[in-house]
Amino acid sequence: MISTFLLRSLIVSVLAGSTALAKPNVEPLAERSDFDYSPLMFQQEIAQAKQIVSKDQAPSVAKDMSTGPDQAALAKAAQNPIASMISIPIQWNATPGTQWAPNSVDPDAKHDKFMNVVNIEPVFPFKLNEDWTLVTRTIIPFLSIPFADPKFGLNQAGESYVVRWNEESNVGVGDINPTGFFVPTTNGNFTVGFGPTLSAPVSNAPISTGKWTAGPAIVVVYTKGPWVVGGLANNMWSFAGDDERKDVNKMLIQPFINYNLPKGWYASFSPIITVDWENEDNGWTIPVGAGVGRVFKLGKQPINVSLHAYYNAVKPDIGGEELMGDWTIRTQVQFLIPTAKK
Repeated sequence: MISTFLLRSLIVSVLAGSTALAKPNVEPLAERSDFDYSPLMFQQEIAQAKQIVSKDQAPSVAKDMSTGPDQAALAKAAQNPIASMISIPIQWNATPGTQWAPNSVDPDAKHDKFMNVVNIEPVFPFKLNEDWTLVTRTIIPFLSIPFADPKFGLNQAGESYVVRWNEESNVGVGDINPTGFFVPTTNGNFTVGFGPTLSAPVSNAPISTGKWTAGPAIVVVYTKGPWVVGGLANNMWSFAGDDERKDVNKMLIQPFINYNLPKGWYASFSPIITVDWENEDNGWTIPVGAGVGRVFKLGKQPINVSLHAYYNAVKPDIGGEELMGDWTIRTQVQFLIPTAKK
């Protein structure tokens, strides 16, 4: 019942969110100012890497799994989408202290805004044959981004100018990002998954890039004992979309280290490093931090909960200024839907 409710809720959320365009009556920021907001939009892609290990190292999880030694196996399966388990992570990334625009655009702009990104990331593994598994993950970002509407006035010459900016937040659905990993079945501790990733625009600026993008993605994982160590990387280029919008060429790198502890607890290090190759000044975002999590059961429903904090040691330049806040707090609740053992 719970799994059915979650899947139905996910579908309703996607349909409802796709119509929530950001400020349809407001002229897009790209047409109103001379700075590019897209480097700050990298936060919409925050998504915890799904640690892919071999089926032999992470067996299927049965519905009747309880506490005790099996809880450790469930914790590892929560970090492993190739297990016989569907998962639905809901992840909230909050970045306080964000500035909506450079001071060259708004002299009164300050680092006093919140940027919020809520990612829904359904993961579905499909066993193709005895040698291959296809693992799909789709990131559906719901964004709340600091923004502002201009208040115009006229000077003595009859020319318009911006009297002030009415600051607020733009809310909507960001670019939807499905990825498919082809994962070979192996017997060792080392596993590789690879495949294509795509991003589709569904909203207006500044929520969306306005571009269709695609590229390769790869995951490498080494797992042994309580350790799950590896990394995820992709690079995406724009190939279609709004001709008035800036081309996209961006990379994401996410190393991850997980150490599983007794009773479903684990420590995790999984910063998301992004690069905007189109940013000629500085397009790098490099966070530093870590987090903790635990897998437990609420009734019969297995749930994985984690909390991370990352200091944005390197931030991209927009209009010659760093607009992103210093810290990003990542909170995740992941619903696990195990299948029965055959």
